Amino acid sequence: MDFDMGEGAAALRTQLRELVADQVPHDYLGAFSDDPADLQVAQRFCKTLAEDGMLCSSWPARFGGRDSTAWEQTVVREEMWAHHEPRGAQYMGVNWVGPIIMRHGTEAQQRTHLPPIAAGEVIWCQGFSEPEAGSDLASLRTFATRDDDGWLINGQKIWTSYATMAQWCFLLARTTKLEPGGKKQAGLTIFLVPMSDPAIQVRPIRSMLGPHHLNEVFFDNLRVTEADVLGEVGAGWSIVGDVLSFERVGIARYARCERLLHAAPGILGQAWDDLPGELRARWARMLVHCRRARLLAYRLVAAQADGKVGPGDASGYRIAVTKLDQDSAEVLMEILAAAPADGDRYGWFRGEVQDHWRYSQASTVSSGSIEMQRILLSRAMLAAS
Repeated sequence: MDFDMGEGAAALRTQLRELVADQVPHDYLGAFSDDPADLQVAQRFCKTLAEDGMLCSSWPARFGGRDSTAWEQTVVREEMWAHHEPRGAQYMGVNWVGPIIMRHGTEAQQRTHLPPIAAGEVIWCQGFSEPEAGSDLASLRTFATRDDDGWLINGQKIWTSYATMAQWCFLLARTTKLEPGGKKQAGLTIFLVPMSDPAIQVRPIRSMLGPHHLNEVFFDNLRVTEADVLGEVGAGWSIVGDVLSFERVGIARYARCERLLHAAPGILGQAWDDLPGELRARWARMLVHCRRARLLAYRLVAAQADGKVGPGDASGYRIAVTKLDQDSAEVLMEILAAAPADGDRYGWFRGEVQDHWRYSQASTVSSGSIEMQRILLSRAMLAAS
């Protein structure tokens, strides 16, 4: 199957790989580690991308992009994820916060938020999940109450990535009391709130994913204004649908899987031929699954450009790519376990595979569990039948 995106995309991919090789340490495993230098690497690399308009290449030039195609932005997405996301936490603003503000924000909100995202100067976090509202997000309890010319927000969010370092939060709260028998999705509103406000408290959650990744966030009489509301009051759920479609295709997990799988034979050298035939067959099957996930992603990119992404489309891709994440991680770990001990020969490869395995454990839960994705896909298929 031909995945060629054209001469411009190929040149961009080469340029990005040269930048990564030149500016990102060979053993880099992402920005969110115990070493502050890793985040500094990401921040510097973002500035390099932004200076050439590559951080948000498909955005309009007036917002800091360079009016390139969605396919060039896909190349950036793939190369970043393949190399442990040297943009750090910027991908959240690039992949979905910015596009959502373009679609639903006021001119003032666009002027305020889009240029700093495109310049790599701001980190966003997402205030969605709560202790009793994860996959069933519409059951959230964080509440915003009218107060003179603004709102007071009270509640708690959990599993909030990057909250310790973010400057802004894309926050979903209830603005209308849920009546018995009422539709949970009604009466929800999006707020764009600064994380520097003293009414917001962040408590890190230590996990195998790293010290800066997951957090609890508490809102205690957080005061916001009408200017902080994104879209219409009470219409937040329709925006959430847009968010999830951008978010689920925004992380090119297949690119990292494919890179590590392709690297394995060369790393093991002659020992590759001594691996069990069944294990090498599973390795080949994972490469096929990488191509399948890539094809599903490209179909979504094309549909997104036409404004025709449905919940079933995004869910189908999400199921395929998160299963690929976990299955490929298991195969790669088994390849390492079966390889003969050989000092530090597998050094960087071992570190990357182990990191890939750790992150894959949460892949079928984050951004909506795989069970919920199957329900959404089933509903979409039944509706179309």
